[in-house]
Amino acid sequence: MSDSIKEMLINNSTGTPSPAALDQYRLYVESANQVSARRLTANSFFLSINTGLAALIGYLIGKQSMEVTVALLGVPFAGMVLCYVWFRQIRSYRDLNEAKFKVIHIMEESLPFRMFDAEWMALERGENSKKHKPFSDTEKIVPWVFFGLHAIMVCLILQAILVSG
Repeated sequence: MSDSIKEMLINNSTGTPSPAALDQYRLYVESANQVSARRLTANSFFLSINTGLAALIGYLIGKQSMEVTVALLGVPFAGMVLCYVWFRQIRSYRDLNEAKFKVIHIMEESLPFRMFDAEWMALERGENSKKHKPFSDTEKIVPWVFFGLHAIMVCLILQAILVSG
């Protein structure tokens, strides 16, 4: 397998790429890295908001006044909407990164080294989950965990309203 990776990595069929082509390649790889950084920032934002909402609900439920309990219903519903938006954003970032790496692989066809394509080949192009499991597969679970938590909180709030009403 390492010979086929080496063949993929070293592309001797083309001439030396121009400095402008190398600059474009560097810029494009950097833009892929920036998408990953924005994705991490967005995940941190949504994680913080959902954690804060869960804490707020827990605090307000402890107050046990009927007015607070009824008004509180909007908070977990807002959290559920945010979780759906978060999930959609994760998918959007994943799709954008996939597209960027398709372009990078094409750009590498004119370069002497095809590093990303060789790396992808070493990971068996994602077909063997023991070699590579996309981060987005795990990442997409987190919004649904919070969604479920918010749904449970809706049920608990409704139960508190019914018991005290």
